[in-house]
Amino acid sequence: MKSFNCLVVGLGFSFAALAASLPYDDAADAHVALQRGLSDAQNQNKDVLVIFGANWCEDCRVLDKAMRGSSASLIDSRFVVVKINVGNFNKNLDLAKRYGNPIQRGIPAAVVVTPIDQVLYSTKAGELANARRMGESGIYDFFSKVVMTHQAP
Repeated sequence: MKSFNCLVVGLGFSFAALAASLPYDDAADAHVALQRGLSDAQNQNKDVLVIFGANWCEDCRVLDKAMRGSSASLIDSRFVVVKINVGNFNKNLDLAKRYGNPIQRGIPAAVVVTPIDQVLYSTKAGELANARRMGESGIYDFFSKVVMTHQAP
């Protein structure tokens, strides 16, 4: 019985650690997060990088890891990042629609908007949906092109 309790406690810690490392907060209000991101972007003279994804999506987790890794300084210098959880394509679909439905060809999907919420760029063709195959350098190259094409306000 003692080893069973240890197993249960160990699994509990494992699940807690996994949940803490997941990129999308299931309890977050995406509308509030987006408004906060737009306001922060205006104050910081940056654009907003809206990332649509879900915790179950391996490509979304790979993208998130790359955004915190080799692409972090590039992204942080130009964007306020707002993550929008789409769940099983049943959450925050109104926000995806607001930006031209970039999730139609898969997730993760990205949209760059100005601080006044004007779309500058959107992944309409599923450009990030294969983040696993892109690798960190491919993801960095993708964001480099986005940054070069869309200068901050």
